[in-house]
Amino acid sequence: MMKGRGAQNKTHNRFESLLYEMRDDFLEYCRLEGEPADANKTQYQTIFPKSIVNRVTSPDVGMEFSLNPYQGCEHGCVYCYARNTHEYWGYGAGLDFERVILVKKNAPELLAKKLQSRHWKPKTIVLSGNTDCYQPAEQKFGLTRACLEVFAKHRHPVAIITKNALVLRDLDLLQELAQRNLVRVIISVTSLDETTRRILEPRTVSSQKRLKTLQTLSEHHIPAFTMLAPIIPGINSHEIMDLARATAAHGAQGCGFTLVRLNGAIGSIFTDWLHTRLPDKAEKVLSLIKQCRGGKLNASTFGDRMKGHGPMAVQIHRMMALAKTKYFQDKKLPDLETGHYLRNRGNQLSFFD
Repeated sequence: MMKGRGAQNKTHNRFESLLYEMRDDFLEYCRLEGEPADANKTQYQTIFPKSIVNRVTSPDVGMEFSLNPYQGCEHGCVYCYARNTHEYWGYGAGLDFERVILVKKNAPELLAKKLQSRHWKPKTIVLSGNTDCYQPAEQKFGLTRACLEVFAKHRHPVAIITKNALVLRDLDLLQELAQRNLVRVIISVTSLDETTRRILEPRTVSSQKRLKTLQTLSEHHIPAFTMLAPIIPGINSHEIMDLARATAAHGAQGCGFTLVRLNGAIGSIFTDWLHTRLPDKAEKVLSLIKQCRGGKLNASTFGDRMKGHGPMAVQIHRMMALAKTKYFQDKKLPDLETGHYLRNRGNQLSFFD
């Protein structure tokens, strides 16, 4: 068992002709000689993309633009739909996604250039949307904070999706943005059961820390939302009401959810994880997921891929509707402002702002 990781093995990149394979005789040699077969260390690779703000064309994602300072994510959430994107960089969706983190060191400069462009019209840009902008790499590189400084400088709206309490490091910038209604923070909470959380999301902070993060954001008047995601039938679907109650009690002003998506290579990664980590539940969980996906592990149709269909999916939808009515009925997040936007901050014209 690979400790501290979600995926339990390297997976083949569908775009590569060469196949990585750990031979049994090599593993046996390592066992007998007392040598590790795999160092299991995280590697950071610096890359310099030409652009950093991505237009999101998928109609069921709920954002128009995203920005990801890092590619790959050390949090190791086994269900992560973004794992497949690592294949486009020549890596695998399994352990590579968790252990080879691509660092976009020029992200703040590219963002500043975008916001200063005369063609840009202010729209909320979401950090992250793909991989967590406050994953462990952020402690080392600080790219998310640098990007927030750019947003604050240009008074531009930004939303943040994370499951890491490191977001509280940037309270000063978040408060500055919140004063003009330019920011909201979405905290993802998957389970209140620490045993479940540790095996699903091995390198994330505890659920209690996430609740405390929501509370701290609320106390500092920073609008916070929570995503109960993903809902996995047979693993955390029974926690919906408890999750909604706890997040609302700690200051969340709204909640949303998605059903687990096992697209691309994630289907085999998740299946392998289930049989390794939860062997007694594996077949039941897979069966319940298929009941939400027309007999398959995944459905790619827009809308349906996020929410599912069938009796099990209907039950989850009804439970979520009840949770929202009971715990979030009188809560509402305002739309972020775009009228404060200053295109020319940073040059001599800013003296006249």
